[in-house]
This record gives sequence, structure tokens and C-alpha cells, in this order.
Amino acid sequence: MARKVAFISLGCKVNQYETNAMAQEFMKCRYEVVNHEDKADVYVVNTCTVTNIADRKSRQMLRRVKDINPASILVACGCYVQVGKDELNKMQEIDLIIGNNEKKDIVEIVEKYINDRENAVAEINSYTYISDVMHQKDFVEFGPTTYTEKTRAVIKVQDGCDRFCSYCIIPYARGRVRSRKMENVITEVKQIVENGLQEVVITGIHIASYGKDFKEDIGLIDLLEKLNEIEGLKRIRLGSIEPKIITEEFVNRLSKLDKICDHFHLSLQSGCDETLKRMNRRYTTKEFEEGTKLLREKFPNAALTTDVIVGFPGETEEEFNETYEFLKRIEFYKMHIFKYSQRKGTKADVMPNQIDGTIKEQRSKKLLELSDENEEWYNSKYIGKNVEVLFEEKDGKYFKGHTTNYIEVWAEAENEHLENCIARVNITYAEKNRLIGNFIAN
Repeated sequence: MARKVAFISLGCKVNQYETNAMAQEFMKCRYEVVNHEDKADVYVVNTCTVTNIADRKSRQMLRRVKDINPASILVACGCYVQVGKDELNKMQEIDLIIGNNEKKDIVEIVEKYINDRENAVAEINSYTYISDVMHQKDFVEFGPTTYTEKTRAVIKVQDGCDRFCSYCIIPYARGRVRSRKMENVITEVKQIVENGLQEVVITGIHIASYGKDFKEDIGLIDLLEKLNEIEGLKRIRLGSIEPKIITEEFVNRLSKLDKICDHFHLSLQSGCDETLKRMNRRYTTKEFEEGTKLLREKFPNAALTTDVIVGFPGETEEEFNETYEFLKRIEFYKMHIFKYSQRKGTKADVMPNQIDGTIKEQRSKKLLELSDENEEWYNSKYIGKNVEVLFEEKDGKYFKGHTTNYIEVWAEAENEHLENCIARVNITYAEKNRLIGNFIAN
């Protein structure tokens, strides 16, 4: 009887990609992949460490799955493992601790553990496999995968980050910038298209740095131009991108690619220059705003989204108000608001003038209200207009999917076979978080 393996993936799309890659490695070895709430022989928790809250959630998930089957093998892997192995070594529930570079070898590691345990090689508590990511110079290749959210595939093209923002632990968990060979990315995307999917999401830890480590003069835009040539691919969606990459040349070349989706997530973090300096973000609000104008000039319907941290150490009321006014002026479609959380091992953790939690809560609430207003206003502009939607799944009497600029659309349909189909919809009604409309007959 085949062993069963279950996965929990926390955090970003890079983790989702790698979780799927690990699942496929288990499937090649005839494991059956089951839901993490079901009884399994092996549980793999792919952890996140972007905040202290992420660390805590990772620990909670590690404890929870062992309750389902106490006799199972529990594997902790991912970013929290990479920087918090000492804490995890204290958790008796965990059998295997695997770093980011070792994920590609997970089946071999699990099989060795099973063999050692069955043959009573020694009294086994836990095994740890973690190498120093800071010395990793090459992109760790899983090989072609087909991670999918029913209709789209996430493609990891890059790993690591050289930015070292003062609040961020991720460079220590992921190491320096390593880019995936262009030919390997193209091969994987072609395989995905052959499997019938029409959209890919380009992701990485810092995709704006793609190609920085190559000897050749190759960047992200060069990769996107090659992907745009792939026959059968309909949409190329970008993950979060660094504001500094938005130059006139980049946007001009990007606008000539007919498969690029007009949704751009530009991670801002603060709309105040003084706060940005303390964050070590390496751009100004003026540079950021100029980038948004360039994008909107070439992509008139572009939905711009962002991340903002409130309550960063030293953020005065005046600095917060600067951020608020800047966000109002830019008119983002959506904003992901995070209350600053101290992170051991970062420069910001020991900065003076840490902000009280009550103040963070108040500032967060104010920005969330602004985000809701923007989203409602943006969606209302589509009433009476026709949009093209890639449909993903049925929900009751509606099929739902997303436009190129990543607005969720619901349309009533009797047809049961619209999954992974692109169709036109006339919008009749707009809510804060979705559009509702009717199919337009071909």
C-alpha cells in the first residue's frame, strides 16, 4: 500500500511553488498526496518567517498536524527552519528539519529516516539537514513542475535577495540573488501550456533582480519578451516587483508584450521619505510616483497594488500623515497593510522609538478604510463595461474568475464547463471585492 503524504504551505507564492515541486517528487516515488486534515504517514509543513506572527503560525501548524496521526513523520522545512532551527529543535513533535536548499532532496531524506527508524539504527529523535544559504551561488533547480491554481501556474524564476531592508529577515533565510536559467524557465512554461493552462505567474523572492548574477547582460524584461513568444500562452502575470525597475525603457518594452497582465504590485512600505531611509528601501516617494505614472500611461486600465508597513520605529504622526496623503494621491486599487512587528536579527528590532501597539492599530485601521474606498471606487468604474475573464471555478449558480488586471468577476452560467475558459462579460453590478455581470454571446 502506498504511503500518504500531506502538505501545509505558509507564506508566499515561492513557498507554494516549492511545496508543489516537493509533492511531485513524492508522487514520482508512488506516494499518495492527501489533504493535510486527513491521516497521512508523512506531513510536510513549509514554513514562513516574514514576521513573528508567521513564526508563531508555523509552530502552531507543526503541533496541529501531529495530533492527527501521532505515529506520522513530521517534516519542518522552509524559511523559518532556515533562521529558527534552534527553536524548532526544542519541539519534540518534529522528526525532520530541512532547509531551503535541501527541499529538492526531501524524498531521499524522508526515506532514509524511515529506513533508520525501521531498522533501529539508533535512538532517533530528529534529523536536521540545513546548509548555509548565504554561500549558495547557484539557483537550486527542482526541474519542471506544474503548480497550478486550477487555471494558472506559478513559475519560480529567481531566489534570494541582496537588499537587506532593515525590517526584513528574508535575505538570511533565502541567501543572495540566484537566477534560474532562461532556457529552463521557457521549458517549464511550454510544458505548462501543453497541459492546457493559459496563464503563468512569474514569482521569486526579488524578481526585479533576475539576471543580476548572470555573466550575460540579461534582465527580467528579456525573460518576459521570450515568454511572450510562446504559442498558446495567453497571460503573463508578474509577482511583486521592486519600484526601481520601473524605468521608461522597462515600461516601453513591457507595453509591447500583448500577454502581460495589467496588474502591478509595487511594494511601497511607506509614503514618507524619512521612513523609507530608516527602512533602507533605496528609493524616494518621487521616484515611486514617477513609476506609477509611467505604468498608467502605457497601461490605462492598470490596477496598482502595494504593501504598506505602519508603526515602523520612529514613525511620527507627521510621517504617518505623509504616508496617508501619498497613498491617497497614488490611488492604489488595493493596499495590504501590515503593522510593524519586531523581528529578531534585523536592524529595526533594536531601533529606538518603537511604536505602541494601540497607535499601530489606529494607523492600520485608517489605511484599511482608505484601501476599501479605493477598491470600491475602482470597481464601480466597470459598471456597463465589457471585460475579458479567465474563469476558474463554479460557486453555486455563478462561475468566477479574474480579469487581466486581477479583478474578481462573477457571472451566472448554466454551462458546467467554463473552468479555464476565457470569456467576455458585461458588468452590471460592482461590489467592493468583485464585479458581477452577464456573459456576452460570441
